Amino acid sequence: MTPTLKEIAGRIVERIEETTSVNEVAYKMKVKNVSSLVVVDGTGKPVGLVTERDLVRKVCTLDVLPKTVKIGEIMSSPVVTINSEESPSAAADVMLHKGVKHLLILDKDKPHEIIGLITPLDLLRYQENVVGEDREAIKNVLDTYESIGYY
Repeated sequence: MTPTLKEIAGRIVERIEETTSVNEVAYKMKVKNVSSLVVVDGTGKPVGLVTERDLVRKVCTLDVLPKTVKIGEIMSSPVVTINSEESPSAAADVMLHKGVKHLLILDKDKPHEIIGLITPLDLLRYQENVVGEDREAIKNVLDTYESIGYY
C-alpha cells in the first residue's frame, strides 16, 4: 500500500510572518539551518514561501537594504499546496505541472494546518523504497530537476 504524504512528512516546517524583514528571515534560516520558510499572515494561514534563492535574486542582487524589505514583498505566492492524504507520486505530478520545487502539505480536515513540506530531495530519499507507478512518477520529477541542476 502506498503511504500518504502525512505518513512520510518528517521535518518541522518553519514559519515566518509576512511583515518580517529580510534580515530577520536570513537570520532565522541560518539559526534553524533551513533553506526555506513558509510565510504566514497574522492568523497563521500560509500565504507564501521564501527560499534562499529568493533572498539572493530579489534582494542581494538589487542593492537594497535587507532590513528595509519585508518578506511579503519578495515571497513566492500563492504557495502551492497538496492534501496530506495524497501519495508521493501525486506530489511529484503537482511539482511538475506547477513548476515548483517546494510543495506545502496541508491537513485534509483542517486546510490551514501545515503538516509538512516536500521537495524533490525528499522524493529522492523516499524513492529508494518504492516500486511501480509511484516510482515512475517520482523518477520523472527527479529527472526534470536534475536536468536543471537543482540538486
